[in-house]
Amino acid sequence: MKSADLLLDLFARVQDAVHGAVEGLSEEELAVRVDEEANSIAWLVWHLTRIQDDHIAGAFGTEQLWTAGDWSSRFGLPFPKNATGYGHSSKQVGQVRAPAELLLGYYDAVHERSLEHLASVTNADLDRIVDDSWDPPVTLGVRLVSVISEENQHAGQAAYVRGLVERR
Repeated sequence: MKSADLLLDLFARVQDAVHGAVEGLSEEELAVRVDEEANSIAWLVWHLTRIQDDHIAGAFGTEQLWTAGDWSSRFGLPFPKNATGYGHSSKQVGQVRAPAELLLGYYDAVHERSLEHLASVTNADLDRIVDDSWDPPVTLGVRLVSVISEENQHAGQAAYVRGLVERR
């Protein structure tokens, strides 16, 4: 198996999990928080998509779809355009509301862009430095593992919240 094939499979599994957590839920159900400090499905999916968009665009030197595809305006959130959800307060988490179609539209657009970039990744590419602001500098391989880890964690949390919402 080539590196690119492995990465494409990993990202496809995240897409399945994201769709499984979101499809068929109303905007109100997507905004449910099990307590006042908890994350909603809407926030979790928006955040994991923002992280993927930000990190993949940065690693491959392209503009984020959040701005290039005008997703920022479509969501109309009261955050700076570069916000990814990292460090959001409970109040900010509660401000992320969106219908399933919008969440999945943005996620799928970012997913497709990611696959385009990942399709040609080689083993040698994984050693390329993509962020030298860290010590040690971050390679493409480390960045991609970080994205997959973040996405799996949040997609799993969203699936768990969905289970709670559906039992209500």
